[in-house]
Amino acid sequence: MARTPARDTHGTHRILTGPAGWSYTDWKGIVYPSKRGRGFHEAAYLAQFFDTIEINTSFYQPPKADMCRLWLEHVAANPQFLFTAKLWQKFTHETGAGASDVAAVREGFDVLAEAGRLGAVLMQFPFSFHNTPENFARLESLAKEFSAYPLVAEVRHSSWMEKSFFEWLRESGVGFCNIDQPVIGKSVKPTERTTSRVAYVRLHGRRYDTWFTDDPASPPSERYNYLYSEEELEPWVERIRHTSERAEKTFVITNNHFEGKGIVNALELIHLLTGGKVDVPEPLRHHYPRLEKIADAPSKEPTLFPV
Repeated sequence: MARTPARDTHGTHRILTGPAGWSYTDWKGIVYPSKRGRGFHEAAYLAQFFDTIEINTSFYQPPKADMCRLWLEHVAANPQFLFTAKLWQKFTHETGAGASDVAAVREGFDVLAEAGRLGAVLMQFPFSFHNTPENFARLESLAKEFSAYPLVAEVRHSSWMEKSFFEWLRESGVGFCNIDQPVIGKSVKPTERTTSRVAYVRLHGRRYDTWFTDDPASPPSERYNYLYSEEELEPWVERIRHTSERAEKTFVITNNHFEGKGIVNALELIHLLTGGKVDVPEPLRHHYPRLEKIADAPSKEPTLFPV
């Protein structure tokens, strides 16, 4: 029987909280059961606990229409569920994208949008994407090219924190992504801005030692090896509430995915936002016993760390 995720709503404005992505090898036995039944799919499993997931694979290559139809089937049991999706890196991190690339992106996104399951498309730009006339023109071009979707822009360099930029976002109907990241040099600091009917928050963790590292001995996943404490989450709960007051939908995405830590923090955010207990994946509660205090039911299996 499918379980019902906690509804992290705030007034008449929906707040949807969930993880960035679902396909991580280090989640086996931590987020997902070690032994999976026939037909098990990660997205279907997570849709029992969350009302949104940010699609990460779309950053590396555009998803095919048939794949998107399968994803819709996997989350069908949760009528509240909405995907968000990252725009292909060929548009945000590279140059030279053409009409065929736009068509490839639309092929999959249109399937999700027509089903009413695409909550936002995230244009995530790297720290090296500074506020220059050339980059601003590139952003304007992308906003026009993909205007059929609810767009959100994530910029990480503080040169974008100008009044004219936020005015353009509002005029263009593009949302602003509020982020938590290691604040190093000219990194964007925590914000609580809403510039469209869709608000967006992404928590990346605070691994200062690995955030900008190019050390080959440090795997990329180490950038996201961070577990927020409840005290670190509480200021974000207030920011999320403030942004949601000015938006129809607010997406809160935890990107600190290493060993399911983002899943832990997403559940804790739902608890803090709603004040209610939450359904916790059985494997996760054994790996992170701090979840016992917010779980809505006793563990089905004995835990080594009773609370």
